[in-house]
Amino acid sequence: MTDLPRRHQRARGPEGVRHGRLPRRRGSVAALKLLAVVVVVAFVSVGSVAAYAVWDVARSIKTGVHLQALPGHSAIPQDIPNVGAIPGGVNLLIAGTDSRSNLGGVYDNAEEQDASSGAGNNDVTMLLHIAQDHKSMMVVSFPRDLMVPIPDCPDPNGKGTIDGSSYAQFNTALSRGGLNCVVATVSKMTGVTIPFAAVINFNGVSAMSNAVGGVTVCLASPVKDEYTNPPLDLPAGENTIVGETALSFLRSRHGVGDGSDLGRISNQQVFLSALARKVVSGGVLSNPVQLYALAKAAVNNITPSDTLTNPTTLVQIALALKDTGLENMVFVQYPAVGDPDNPNRVVPQRSAANALNEALANDQPVKLTGSTGRAAEDPTATASPAPDTGGEPSPTAPATPTTPDTGATPAPTATGGPVALPSTITGQTAAQQTCTKGNN
Repeated sequence: MTDLPRRHQRARGPEGVRHGRLPRRRGSVAALKLLAVVVVVAFVSVGSVAAYAVWDVARSIKTGVHLQALPGHSAIPQDIPNVGAIPGGVNLLIAGTDSRSNLGGVYDNAEEQDASSGAGNNDVTMLLHIAQDHKSMMVVSFPRDLMVPIPDCPDPNGKGTIDGSSYAQFNTALSRGGLNCVVATVSKMTGVTIPFAAVINFNGVSAMSNAVGGVTVCLASPVKDEYTNPPLDLPAGENTIVGETALSFLRSRHGVGDGSDLGRISNQQVFLSALARKVVSGGVLSNPVQLYALAKAAVNNITPSDTLTNPTTLVQIALALKDTGLENMVFVQYPAVGDPDNPNRVVPQRSAANALNEALANDQPVKLTGSTGRAAEDPTATASPAPDTGGEPSPTAPATPTTPDTGATPAPTATGGPVALPSTITGQTAAQQTCTKGNN
């Protein structure tokens, strides 16, 4: 999938978004770190440094955005005394903005501001679902180039409603109507109520990577990308990446998989699973200095919903994840196929999306049956998984339009066990030590 030419993206409502070369820093990659933060906050509350740490982290949380439910959906609860009591589990949306506004430093120049300013685009969007029994967790990544209906959204400035669209690029939701519009769009796609959400900028990505002492990722082949800043030139094998290099790795598209945004998602899942392993079993939880630094770097760079401004809520969400287990933490890509009307865009793969949506709505654990994605491979796999037939053309191959799957046959469900997702849904668990495939 190719990016469109760059244009100004101010927060002016439903204006089309176009992209050129990847901007120097993707705001969206900061979203990848919030998953660690919900674990981190719980553990900084223990020990002699706890009182100051919790107070200092809490005072850094910005004023919250009030979330409004879609018509026909359950009202967003505003007073949540115990997240464990929420029927159907916890749903938390993370929208990463690529905006450079008000960040200063290296972003305070004409080129950076021209790349994206104002509200920006939600170029990475993830829905974190924690089961009500706390025994499983699923993170759904939504492709930025997904063409979907965007519903009417409340104007962030309180001036009525911003008209929706029956066919729009998913990553324009944030620039149309702010965090509420991203939440409303994902709610419409999945059918679930989302009481927690946050917009995250990218100023703290390097700081958070430094806070955990770097993340060790496996590369099945070298990863080189001259479009990132700094450029990537990583050898095959184990690489501990930190700071600006970690930022470049997370935002790389040209250097991984088939050079597409869907390949970038699976590369990000390689990093996420490695990060989860380090946080859970790599010593981070026993290091209060690392925990405090990670939590502080994160909250300094998020704008939360008003339901997340109470530190107690963050602690409860963190505790809900504490005993889930790496094998029960599942990262998936929302299933998509090539858009028959535009070879550079994708649309939901309907039958697979229905199966995933049903598992989310019914608070069911899931089991993956497909591949690890376009830019990832599992070196321990005993058999080759089903190929990803999502339909997005390779940048080096002619585009072949793929008719959207309109079937309705869900994957079989094991009685009393997890739902077996269709093989067209790609992803991995946090326990899988996968390797990134370079696009070289």
